[in-house]
Amino acid sequence: MHEKLDCYRQSVGIAGELGKEMAGWPRGFGFLADQVRRAMASVVLNMAEGNGRSGSRERRRFFQIARASVAEVAACVDLMRAYLVISETRANELKSGLDRISRMLFRLH
Repeated sequence: MHEKLDCYRQSVGIAGELGKEMAGWPRGFGFLADQVRRAMASVVLNMAEGNGRSGSRERRRFFQIARASVAEVAACVDLMRAYLVISETRANELKSGLDRISRMLFRLH
């Protein structure tokens, strides 16, 4: 099952970290929080769906979509930093985790 994938577990973990991070944001950043939530959901859900596919071509397609969504989340982290809602250190930590997930997904397909 998908829960056995290390990249899946790490993605769920980062989703939780981002949720905690966004809970303390000042008003006016709901648009970015919504985008982050959708993109992280896409990462996690596409991994699960891809892992459930039997054909390698289908699996690869879902893992590629998940990887593109990881890039979207990383861009959102850049915006968080630009809008000064997270520190540079925290942004680097999140992006490091996202980079690890992206590399794992690349190896899966």
